[in-house]
Amino acid sequence: MKRTIILFSTLILTATIAIGNRYNGIIDIRNVVDDKLLVTVELPKVEKEEVEYHIPKIVPGTYSISDFGRFASDFHAFDMEGNSLKTEKLTVNQWLIKDARKLHKVSYMMEDTFDSDKDNFIFEPGGTSIDEGKNFVINTYGFFGYLDGMKDLPYTLNITHPENFYGGTSLVDVNDDNSVDTFEALNYFELADSPIMYAEPDTTTLVVGGAEILVQVYSPNKVMDSKFVMDNVSEILNAQKDYLGGTLPIKKYAFLICLMDYPSLSGKMGALEHSKSSLYTLPEVNPTLLVQSVRDIAAHEFFHIITPLSIHSEEIGDFDFINPKMSKHLWMYEGVTEYSAGHVQIKHGLMGMANYLNVLQEKIVSSRNFNDTLPFTKMSKFCLDEYKDEYDNVYQKGALIGMALDIKLRELSNGEYGIQELMRELSKYYGKDTSFKDDELFDKIVSLTYPEIGDFFETYVSGDEPLPYDKLFSTVGLSFTEKGTIQQLTMGNIGLGLDRDTRQFMIRSLDNVNEFGKAMGYMVGDRFINFNGETTTFESFQGIVENFRNNATVGDKIKVTVLRKVKGKEKLVKLKARAISVPVEVGLSIQVDPKATARQLALRKAWVGA
Repeated sequence: MKRTIILFSTLILTATIAIGNRYNGIIDIRNVVDDKLLVTVELPKVEKEEVEYHIPKIVPGTYSISDFGRFASDFHAFDMEGNSLKTEKLTVNQWLIKDARKLHKVSYMMEDTFDSDKDNFIFEPGGTSIDEGKNFVINTYGFFGYLDGMKDLPYTLNITHPENFYGGTSLVDVNDDNSVDTFEALNYFELADSPIMYAEPDTTTLVVGGAEILVQVYSPNKVMDSKFVMDNVSEILNAQKDYLGGTLPIKKYAFLICLMDYPSLSGKMGALEHSKSSLYTLPEVNPTLLVQSVRDIAAHEFFHIITPLSIHSEEIGDFDFINPKMSKHLWMYEGVTEYSAGHVQIKHGLMGMANYLNVLQEKIVSSRNFNDTLPFTKMSKFCLDEYKDEYDNVYQKGALIGMALDIKLRELSNGEYGIQELMRELSKYYGKDTSFKDDELFDKIVSLTYPEIGDFFETYVSGDEPLPYDKLFSTVGLSFTEKGTIQQLTMGNIGLGLDRDTRQFMIRSLDNVNEFGKAMGYMVGDRFINFNGETTTFESFQGIVENFRNNATVGDKIKVTVLRKVKGKEKLVKLKARAISVPVEVGLSIQVDPKATARQLALRKAWVGA
């Protein structure tokens, strides 16, 4: 009886929504047809003869063209009686609907992006997946659209799903039915900012800084679960809470993690940030190999609750999903976020000084693969077209700009004020409902800090001067040199290749093999099967090597199993040797200066707590 009442109430709610001045999106993930889902969107009242229905060309946080409309087919528009209205496809993402005063709803079939054979594949965390009976990744903008000029109206979703499925999201389900979820968003922007993942329940929650933190994991072979993830990120989440002042500007945050037991089209792993959630696609490997990657990625994505949630320009606050205008402040959106993700770890004792300096060193080296004299604001403004090949520098030089600004602020304030305090002040001044004008942010920051910060922005962010690393690091008692060496554990200095038939890594050359490789007894043609207890696959190999270099120590016994041809037959061969480190030349080096002055030591303490 209760179930009947609930379903009846849902029908009343749906009918009420349909005739109101809002959207009502409807899908049933129990009914998959040719790897597609039927999408129905009941629409608000239109007061003109023609109107366009839009599916996004680009979405916030991706900084690349996606054209989600190319995954839609069988587009139709209907009046209240179910009669068809004339439509015309204008572009890959836009449909013109005639006689729009009668318009009641549109419907179309939507294909997912994870296994699409279309060109211009979409990086999986920003895409969609329809894996019938197993898992659905619903980045909402990949299924639902809006009417041109009407994206500010409320948007409701009704999603019917198997009773044994759970929909993880930062949105709140207002429906008590076990097989129908009803989510309400303030507008299309909030809807697009709120991914949902459906699978059998594997969730863990934790309250941090007054916010409910949800971790949901889909692991097709049950290799990793949500408790493991929470156990490994809770420490950093609490550190971030303290870093941000003790409380968080959200009530709920969702980490949605989809593990893949097949190669992704992008060949990458990572996440896409949202204001109150982040969605991850990672290879399904031994979870211990993913720990540091998950911690680093989670730290970065979680900091996006500050920017763009609480600090954003008009280009973000009123995002145009068809003809986007880019902000010139990627140095803050992505750069400061990336910087903070590492800074919080050293400042709260989760990372040692040596490791942190290696992180900064690697970012400087990586940044020099890009144009170091290109003004960062210019690159940001035109990152979709003219400078799209420079975009990845936001995670390298963008983070280093954040570091440089932090050190400069500490220097000017005698250690009392840094980028943490600046971001808190900007959050209070603007907040989630107020956008800043793109050309006014630098002036606002200067008004909150020091005139010298204006010179910093003009010279190094909107200007073409490379960052003065030697001067910056000297301020906090570090020495910076352009050339140096570091000790690194070695795999043997072997030449590797990929066997395309078996997708196994194999030894192509031993021309430069070192003492470890000789002691191990490698032979050309050896295919890696197991390295130190971990099964090596195309997806896991890089993580296994990184785990070895980061966590093994000199003298550890390293065991390797290879598949080797012996007298024409393939045979498993077990190899072993003691780990050794070798000097590796690097393009630059950052070291603690043993001759640092008392002031330099004090500023370093204020900067990183060490």
